[in-house]
Amino acid sequence: MRSILLCSLAALITATPALAQQAPQISVETLKSVTKELSSDAYEGRAPTTAGETKTIDYLVKRFAAAGLKPGNKGQWTQDVPMVEITATNVSSFTATGGKAPVTFNYRTDIVAGTYRVVPKIALNNSELVFVGYGINAPEKGWNDYAGLDVKGKTVVILVNDPDWQTKEAGAQAGLFEGRAMTYYGRWTYKFEEAARQGAAGAIIVHQTEPAAYGWSVVQSSWTGAQYELAAPNDHMDQSQVVGWIQLPKAKELFAAAGKDFDQLAAAAKQKGFRAVPLGLKLSGSFSNEIKRSMSKNVIGVLPGTTAPDEVVLYSAHWDHLGRCDAVEGDDICNGALDNATGTAALVALAEAYRAAGPTRRSVAFLAVTAEESGLLGSEYYAANPVFPLGKTVGGVNMDVLNVMGAVKDFEITGAGKSELEEMAKPLLAAQGRRVSPEATPESGGYYRSDHFSFAKLGVPMLSAGSGEDLVNGGTAAGRAAAQDYVRNRYHGPKDEYDPNWNWDGALQDLTIYYQLGRQLADGDAWPNWYPTAEFKAIRDKSRQEAK
Repeated sequence: MRSILLCSLAALITATPALAQQAPQISVETLKSVTKELSSDAYEGRAPTTAGETKTIDYLVKRFAAAGLKPGNKGQWTQDVPMVEITATNVSSFTATGGKAPVTFNYRTDIVAGTYRVVPKIALNNSELVFVGYGINAPEKGWNDYAGLDVKGKTVVILVNDPDWQTKEAGAQAGLFEGRAMTYYGRWTYKFEEAARQGAAGAIIVHQTEPAAYGWSVVQSSWTGAQYELAAPNDHMDQSQVVGWIQLPKAKELFAAAGKDFDQLAAAAKQKGFRAVPLGLKLSGSFSNEIKRSMSKNVIGVLPGTTAPDEVVLYSAHWDHLGRCDAVEGDDICNGALDNATGTAALVALAEAYRAAGPTRRSVAFLAVTAEESGLLGSEYYAANPVFPLGKTVGGVNMDVLNVMGAVKDFEITGAGKSELEEMAKPLLAAQGRRVSPEATPESGGYYRSDHFSFAKLGVPMLSAGSGEDLVNGGTAAGRAAAQDYVRNRYHGPKDEYDPNWNWDGALQDLTIYYQLGRQLADGDAWPNWYPTAEFKAIRDKSRQEAK
């Protein structure tokens, strides 16, 4: 089976001799075996700081060593990541009073609520509710939804995504917030960060499936149960007391109780100059917190370089998933087979391919990070505490969900137009007869949702890209249907399980690109940078200058 797939992949590559020599020997059996193992029920969904993590780390260390890697953290295989686990208990119904009638939000079905604060008890008591539109403060765009507003002690109600998310076009030319392509201002993480900076006691996002890019079931499974955060000296007391989401129908009921029309205010919030609207209502609710301090782990392996071992090319993927979650048909384990046992398996398969091809001039590191599903925490910690200095990290590839639908004709670059790695990838794609396609769902904000972003924020270019939707067999219609089916029925749920009938041809195409790009960097002396318009270029220039 493996030889057949490798032959079919070779037929896809019409490379120059130099590129053909770089064609890797990627083991489909490795991809299958690692994915199947990590997503089995024995790993209980690979939640950080659980028995599932211990099994995962032990297994990855074994596979990294067998692939020929050396321990990457000063003789150790792992990097400790200090974590705080907070589980909300005794959650009361949240109630808004002061309007035409009280509005009650039932936990999980109407509202999910939690906190970043490491305290045993949280209580909102008659916190004034204010609608702040998209909750954006962007001075460089002349946009401030908090202008003239004091929200200290109040709870802000926020729309998800950016004001121009419904624009058909995407990119800087499409609108102030790049049209349909989400900016960081559209991410829920930003909205909670800004609410905290403004002093809000509570921050509640209104869930809408299209601009959020996932349904309520994803919110419910991701935001209930144990929640993780990096340990901090101040126990995150600078954050809002309550952060959470509410269902759209309950938001409309809330606004109606305040004598307001939700749709009208949501439309007004899209316009520059919008001013926040006090709702004249007060929100109350409480819950207790079970607090557990523990240590999670990143796993790091390295193939030392021959002549420039202090310069490092990086491959990353997150090993974690959600652990146990809301049951579907009696199954409560979120196995995370695609997300992201496949990407973690790719680390092992690529390490094997590098070892088979022989040593490189620069070192190549393979990083499996924890707690991506909790907000990119493992990669954030590594980027802030790098084993290999970021100024000496050349760049690399982040892998989060491989294509198991079959060979494709196109390739999507997440957040296209940011780094020179994109141009380096294009001749490799041409050698496969593939083209670059625009992101199918730029409104989902994919660039800010995986671990490459932790490195980008600190200047390191990391390619986040992979198969598009134009399948060799079935075309775009079949590819889009498969992608939508995954989001609706498996993403962050118990149905994301290993399937022995998956077609790995598309994964092999992508992994060939990842390998060739990384090998080119590892054997060369180039230092890819960000394009002049990218927000990360200045910090990259500074880190490179300091590293010289």
